[in-house]
Amino acid sequence: MRKIQMVDLGSQYQKIQKEIDNAVIDVIHSTQFINGPEVKNFQNALEEYLGVRNVIPCANGTDALQVAMMGLGLKPGDEVITTSFTFVATVEVIALLGLTPVLVDVFPDTFNIDPDALKRAITIKTKAIAPVHLFGQCSDMEAIMQIANDHNLFVIEDTAQAIGSDFIFKDGSRKKAGTIGQVGATSFFPSKNLGCYGDGGAIFTNDDKLAETLRIVVNHGMQVRYYHDSIGVNSRLDSVQAAILKVKLRYLDDYATARRKAADFYDNAFANNPHLITPARSNFSTHVFHQYTLVTKGINRNKLQEFLMSKEIPAMIYYPVPMHMQKAYIDPRYKEGDFPVTEMLSNSVISLPMHTELDEEQLNYITKNVLEFVNQ
Repeated sequence: MRKIQMVDLGSQYQKIQKEIDNAVIDVIHSTQFINGPEVKNFQNALEEYLGVRNVIPCANGTDALQVAMMGLGLKPGDEVITTSFTFVATVEVIALLGLTPVLVDVFPDTFNIDPDALKRAITIKTKAIAPVHLFGQCSDMEAIMQIANDHNLFVIEDTAQAIGSDFIFKDGSRKKAGTIGQVGATSFFPSKNLGCYGDGGAIFTNDDKLAETLRIVVNHGMQVRYYHDSIGVNSRLDSVQAAILKVKLRYLDDYATARRKAADFYDNAFANNPHLITPARSNFSTHVFHQYTLVTKGINRNKLQEFLMSKEIPAMIYYPVPMHMQKAYIDPRYKEGDFPVTEMLSNSVISLPMHTELDEEQLNYITKNVLEFVNQ
C-alpha cells in the first residue's frame, strides 16, 4: 500500500507531469516571470470556468481577502460579520485593516455560517458580511444575499476551500462559489482543490468598476506606472504559478469527482455509527470536499487522532480553537460559551485524508482503523 497522506501532491503531479513540466519550461524560456502572458491566460481561463466577468490574480488567499475589503472602501471601525469557526485569515485581514470583526455561530452539520445568527448580529456599523464556504460547500448564499440586500451590505465570499462548488438557487439556476456576492476571494495554496506549486490567490467580481479598483490596489495603487492615485499593496501571481494553475484548472472538475468518490466511501463505512457524524451535503450546494470532516460523539477525539497517527494515518483537527478564544482576537464582547456550536465542533471534529489520489486499499485501511478505535 502506498503511504497515506493528507494530500498526495506527488501522485497527482505524476499524472500530469508532462503538461506541468512543459508549461513551466515555456515560462522559463520566455523569461517573463512577472505579469507574463501566462498570468493573463490563466485569468481568462478562470473567468470562463467560473462564469464571472473579472478575475484579479494576486499573491495568496489572505491578500485576496484584504484587497477585496480595500477595494470596497471599508473604513476603520466598520463592522464585518463572519464566523468564529474558520481559518484565521478571514478574521486576520479584518483586524489588520482596522475594521471590527463581528463573529457569529455556524450550523452543526454543514459547519457554515448561520444566517439567523448573522441577521441578529447586524448593527448600524455593519458594512459587510464575509461568509466562509468551509470544507468544500457553499454557505446559504440565497439567504445571505437577501439579508445583505435588505440592509445594504457588501458580501465578500471566502471561497478558499470551495472553488469549483456550485450554489443552486431555488429556481434551479446555478452560480459558482465566489461569484454571487459583490466579490469573492480564493487561495491557490498547494493543498487546495486548485493549488499551485507555491503560493497564489485570486479575487472575483462581476462589477467592472470594482475590478478596476482591485487591479489598482494589487499594483501599488497605480494605474499608470509611477503614478500612485491610492494606497495599494504589491500582490502578484507569478507567471510560473499561473502556468501550473492553467494546466490544473482543466482537471478541477475531475478532481472534485475523485474527492466525492472518496467521501462516498467514507460515508458508507461510517453510516449509522453512533460515535461518528458524517459531513452533511446541502441541497443548495455541490460539495467538492476540500476536507472530509467527522464530528465525533462519546469518544476522545484527540485519542482517536493519536491512534490513527500510530497506524501511519494522518488526521487533522480544523480548527481546535475558535476565533473568539484565540489569544490574538480576545474581545470583551465575547466569552467562552457564546458560540456553542462552534465550541462543540472545535472540541469534536477530526478530518481524515482527502485528496484526488486516494485508492480503495488506502480507504479500506483508514476506515477499518477508525472503526476499530470508535467501536472498542
